[in-house]
Amino acid sequence: MPELPEVEVIRRTLAPHVTGKRITEVTVGRAHLRRPLPHGFGSALTGRTIESLDRKGKFLLFHLAPAGTWLVHLGMSGSLAIRRAGAFEHDHVRVGLGGNLDLVYNDPRRFGWMNFVQTGVPPELAALGPDPFEPAFTFEVFCSCCQRRRPIRNLLTDQTAIAGIGNIYASEILFRARVRPGKASRRLSRAERRRVYEAIAQVLGEAIRLGGTSVANFRDGEGRPGFFQMRLQVYGRQGQRCLRCGCAIRRRVLAGRSAFYCPGCQR
Repeated sequence: MPELPEVEVIRRTLAPHVTGKRITEVTVGRAHLRRPLPHGFGSALTGRTIESLDRKGKFLLFHLAPAGTWLVHLGMSGSLAIRRAGAFEHDHVRVGLGGNLDLVYNDPRRFGWMNFVQTGVPPELAALGPDPFEPAFTFEVFCSCCQRRRPIRNLLTDQTAIAGIGNIYASEILFRARVRPGKASRRLSRAERRRVYEAIAQVLGEAIRLGGTSVANFRDGEGRPGFFQMRLQVYGRQGQRCLRCGCAIRRRVLAGRSAFYCPGCQR
């Protein structure tokens, strides 16, 4: 958390508030997040105007004028929200936008990070695979990814293969596709690959429309929770009955992370 849907929801809710705004000041409460902030980070942003706000996988990209890109990764517990007043524990970076309007980064676990690049593409994006909503992410590209020697759940969460999917949505995608998380991706039939490929867009799209998944502390850019947690079929439901077939939901560990599935629906 947050995964692609949550980051996209934050992008959509922040964009109307920040686009065209000039950064008047930057206050850094803690410079050491998962990575230290770049030297001169605050002064580099101050005075620039936010031209647009994009997303790639789990990254937010603030495109600035006259030049530069401010990159934000929210990590496990980070949030980025508009505030007009007030300060809270774990507020680490506050970006003033004038008119008593602040963009505040809050992160209790400090697993997120930020970068600023004057020109070119931020290096953090170089190793990312295609975003599921990019035209480049075609079915044939996905089939090529499936040739890698790994369980399909691990492939879905590999950011160098597909950018943006984490544990929650990998479990939900594979349930929708009726494929077990531990099945080797290269052993999936073409029909199974097609179901997984289509489920990626379906599940992520539904989560975005419902404002993301607030199973912990996620809030959008205006401080509101999401509601996709009310649609979760397998994630976090170990021991409960499958809503489709009645079998007990199981949990297994793959690459050190939990994967949830229904043994009756997913084969």
